[in-house]
Amino acid sequence: MAANKGKVRIIGGEWSSRIVTFPNQMDLRPTPDRVRETVFNWLGQDLSGRTCLDLFAGSGVMGFEAASRGAEKVVMVEVDAATLKVLRANADQLHAGQVELKLMDAMTFINMDSRCFDVIFLDPPYRLGLLPELLPLLTTHLAEEGLIYVESETFLESDEHWQVLRGKQSGKVCYQLLELANANG
Repeated sequence: MAANKGKVRIIGGEWSSRIVTFPNQMDLRPTPDRVRETVFNWLGQDLSGRTCLDLFAGSGVMGFEAASRGAEKVVMVEVDAATLKVLRANADQLHAGQVELKLMDAMTFINMDSRCFDVIFLDPPYRLGLLPELLPLLTTHLAEEGLIYVESETFLESDEHWQVLRGKQSGKVCYQLLELANANG
C-alpha cells in the first residue's frame, strides 16, 4: 500500500493498520511499507524490552513501528518544531507513552545524551552528508548486541567501527543493518 500524501500506515504490532500523518517537508521520506517489512523481519517482529532511537524522526514511522512491536522506550529526535508537533499529535493519538520526543539537532543530541540503545534508526537527509561524521559517534550509544538501521543513497562498507550484517536496495534507497565491528569478538 503506497503512502497517501502526508499519511503512512503502521504495518505491524499493536497499532497495525493505524495511520500516522506527517507534514509535507522537503527531507521527509517515510520508509516504504516493503522496506519496513524487511527491516522488522531482520530485527525480529517483537521488540519487547528494547530501547530504540529514531535519530532523524521525520514522519516517525520507524519509531512508531518499533513502539507498536513492543519497544520499551523509543526516543525520537527531530529538529523541526512543526514536524515535532505532528509527531506529538500522532503519539497522543496512539497513546504511545513509551515514545519520548526531543526537539533537537541530531548531532547535538548525540553529543549531549549518554544513553545506549538496542536499535538506532538512522535516516538523515541525504543532502547533508552526515553519515561519515555521525557513525563513529554512535559506537558509544549502542547497547551490547545493538544494531543500527541505516538508509542512504549508497551502500556503506564494513570498516573499523561497523560490520554490515544485511543490506538491500529499493529504488534509489540503500538500506542496511549494522553492528559494532567488534561485536562478535
